[in-house]
Amino acid sequence: MPAGTPPPATAAPAPPASAPRRGVVTASYVLMACALLLVMWQGLLPGLLCACLGFLLTRWLAPRLAWPPGRTVARRPGGGATTGQAIAAAVVMLAPLSLIVLAASHSRSYIVEAPQQYRELLDFLARTVLELRLKLPPDIASHLPEGAVEIQRTIAGYLGAKAGALAMAGRAWLSGLLHAYVGLLIGALAAVRTMGGTRGPLAEALATRITFFGEAFRQIVAAQFWIAAFNTLLTAIFLLGVLPLWGMQLPYTPALITLTFLAGLVPIVGNLLCNAVITIVGLSVSPAAAIACLVFLILIHKAEYVINAKVVGQRTHMGVWELLAVMFVAEAVFGPAGLVAAPLFYAYLKKELQAAQLV
Repeated sequence: MPAGTPPPATAAPAPPASAPRRGVVTASYVLMACALLLVMWQGLLPGLLCACLGFLLTRWLAPRLAWPPGRTVARRPGGGATTGQAIAAAVVMLAPLSLIVLAASHSRSYIVEAPQQYRELLDFLARTVLELRLKLPPDIASHLPEGAVEIQRTIAGYLGAKAGALAMAGRAWLSGLLHAYVGLLIGALAAVRTMGGTRGPLAEALATRITFFGEAFRQIVAAQFWIAAFNTLLTAIFLLGVLPLWGMQLPYTPALITLTFLAGLVPIVGNLLCNAVITIVGLSVSPAAAIACLVFLILIHKAEYVINAKVVGQRTHMGVWELLAVMFVAEAVFGPAGLVAAPLFYAYLKKELQAAQLV
């Protein structure tokens, strides 16, 4: 090289490839956290749980419903869903509607007999109040209603004062059921979605986050299966063994036991739903049966806190104290929805921390 000739310009060193990758992974964490917080703040937890459940059910049913039997469910990239996947998605999407129709067909007798059961309840309350008026001091007994008519007037006044709150609660339940069914549809359709082309780095990172979340959900469902089985066993012993000893037999006992298992697959809330249904059915027999059912089911509900933490903790490798603490904090922040979401969200968080080798 001649003297005085400037050296050739050298290209600037390329930034390390890990920098953009780290940014993409961080963005996926932020998006996942925002999505989960949005689910909690907007009351979309039923939809999220049912979306995961619909996805897992469709994937589980697809190879079992393939036609002809034994046919593989593998498909070509960009191809459509196989016969087994299409049938599985249809079963998952139509099953809730079939259950609603079946429940409506079996509930006509309760609707027809509701006025008579209401009158019997008023008579029972009137007799109970009369006994209390005779036993209590006069200054306290004077505040009690005098008979069935006044009790009915008191109940009507209370319901009238709470009409707005009852309407809001009804709309909330209806909205939750709608979100749950839409989530089920989304999960079933996602399980048979067509994969075509390549995905970008952010899509790959989000797929990893969703995969971890799905694994956590699958572990929680497996743990909840044993919890539901335990609750069903106790309920069957109570309905088939304890109540008949007291001379009380609830109608539709096999259906109630089945409902206990199916609803028990939903943490906490499913148990509350079973409590309400079994108590109402017990009320159709006698107030004493309703009270016995309510007391027994409340005891199961309280015991489920410890049972849930123990079983879920073993399945997800979490300590009982960890899960109880998370459930306590989540319920204080988000209410009952936080209590349901706490095991799932904490299991997912721990999976992410273990994948990053931070715990």
